[in-house]
Amino acid sequence: MKLPLALEELISRFGRLPGIGPKTAQRLAFYMISASADYVNDFANKVREAKEKVRFCQECFGVSEGETCSICGDEKRRKNLICVVERSTDVVALEAVGGFEGRYHVLGGLINPLDHIGPEDIKIEELVGRLQKLGDEEIEIILALNPTMEGEATTLYIKKKLESPKSPKSFKVTRIGNGLPMGADLGFADQATLSRAMEGRREV
Repeated sequence: MKLPLALEELISRFGRLPGIGPKTAQRLAFYMISASADYVNDFANKVREAKEKVRFCQECFGVSEGETCSICGDEKRRKNLICVVERSTDVVALEAVGGFEGRYHVLGGLINPLDHIGPEDIKIEELVGRLQKLGDEEIEIILALNPTMEGEATTLYIKKKLESPKSPKSFKVTRIGNGLPMGADLGFADQATLSRAMEGRREV
């Protein structure tokens, strides 16, 4: 059966979303064309509004509506305890666990030579620059990256970068514990698993 071109185009757009397969894309597209005009218009407006209003925090590169996010703007959060994650969704997952008193740094990706993503393409230099601004207080960097080949490569690179003679100071670099199996994704892990992983962090 040949579908109307407009519907095929809509299915194609849904199919470009991460984690959406062909069948789910088709199901979403059929739902949208059967929904009321008010719902579709409201949906489109919310997408447009989010695109226009949500930006990236100038400090940690997580999502924010202002220049800095609510976490970076909270003076009660420890500046010398920084949890490094791949994506903003990882911040959401870790914050849901609760109990973390530090701040975050969102890399915006992982080193992946196959996809032509190198260290210069993610926020590693920004992390080093951020650390340079801190005083002589003891600093702990928690590497909370997914236990994948890309996550391992990024972890090792950051550790090497911080141990470089050019590094402004010495740091305690830890990584989250073994609560996460190899190949897992932080964004899909349950709160108990994430809590164990944070509590079981160890030096790299």
